[in-house]
Amino acid sequence: MKIKQGFELRDICGEHVVVAHGRGNIDFSKIISLNESAAYLWHKVQGQDFDAPMLARLLTEEYEVDDATALRDAEKMMQDWREAGMVE
Repeated sequence: MKIKQGFELRDICGEHVVVAHGRGNIDFSKIISLNESAAYLWHKVQGQDFDAPMLARLLTEEYEVDDATALRDAEKMMQDWREAGMVE
């Protein structure tokens, strides 16, 4: 999986918000906001392929979380990103 081109993470008034560029990515019906750990992962994997085990490893390296919880959280986040159309 990879973050689609045309999506950029920005800090707007202290919130991590994904902004879409280009006609194909624009959907003004929803705003995509990321929490601190999702924004951390976004920065770590931008421009490269990733999978849930890779994201889980990054989470366990940065946060005090066990492997099983990190993997479950990574899988859920990937599903959310896929549903939002931010990854391919």
